Amino acid sequence: MSKRNRYVTSPPAENFDGVLFANPGHPGTDRSMRDVFRWQRERRVPWPKRIEVEGTVPERRVCGLRATMVGHATVLIQSAGLNVLTDPVWSERAGPCGYIGRRRTTAPGIAFANLPPIDVILLSHNHYDHLDLPSLKRLHERYAPIIITPLGNETIVRRAVPDAKVVTGNWGSSFDLANGVTVDIVPANHWSARGLRDRRMALWSGFMLRTRAGLIYFAGDTAYGTGAIFRDMRAAYGRPDLALIPIGAYAPRWFMAPQHVDPAEAVLIMRSLEARKAAGIHWGTFRLTDEPWDEPPRLLARALTSHGMSPACFEALWPGQAVNVATE
Repeated sequence: MSKRNRYVTSPPAENFDGVLFANPGHPGTDRSMRDVFRWQRERRVPWPKRIEVEGTVPERRVCGLRATMVGHATVLIQSAGLNVLTDPVWSERAGPCGYIGRRRTTAPGIAFANLPPIDVILLSHNHYDHLDLPSLKRLHERYAPIIITPLGNETIVRRAVPDAKVVTGNWGSSFDLANGVTVDIVPANHWSARGLRDRRMALWSGFMLRTRAGLIYFAGDTAYGTGAIFRDMRAAYGRPDLALIPIGAYAPRWFMAPQHVDPAEAVLIMRSLEARKAAGIHWGTFRLTDEPWDEPPRLLARALTSHGMSPACFEALWPGQAVNVATE
């Protein structure tokens, strides 16, 4: 019996064979059970059980460009009066239910009750540390934001939130919002799955968000690969004023390199995009892989030094920390 995609009925495309999505020109991301068992047998560095966070209360609206770290890949972007959340996760665990999955090491840097009105959610892919249905339900009940996501993820969201305002598309899709705001779905070198039988049936992506206050790139999850997708983004969209780039969940490299950048590769993404400012995300909240908890910022600083770059141009964001970007 032929395999059927449970999320998407779109026609085939360069990155879609009618059943599964792929990363054209990039090494395969699928891993065998043998690979998984080998990884799990390797020595793992323990993380702290809990690290205290001093949360912040953001302003209701911001005229310029500001990004505040909530935790992991969840960032509040405030730009030209628009409030945007990336991959919102307020749950205590990243998993299919409240008692399964990786527990948070750090509390959210913005308490849910302290959020300003949310206009838009950028949802990059369906892994549990990025697509958290309980958080999406709470946000819909309180704000009913527009959710922009790549193909297939709308099916998952609408099963839990039937009246969610979801718009979806493939890489290259562009959406015009109010007040001159545009959101473009851009490629990422990654994969997707919610269970054992839906691997690569929903698409993954990054985003370019353009407002009157500047251009913001949110990477979601990605590997670097040849760097071609990032150089192509630079040519297509211009220089981002702010790039939100993952710097964690990279070890061991033999397992993770096709799907997650390490800090040195995160710097290469910044340089390929020629971003004016970058912020390191996707580290220190959920222990997903094997690197020590505090290693990503240290390796990021080392990589910046090796390129002769100032540490101020690419900071590893801590929950509750905000970065303000002056744009031209």
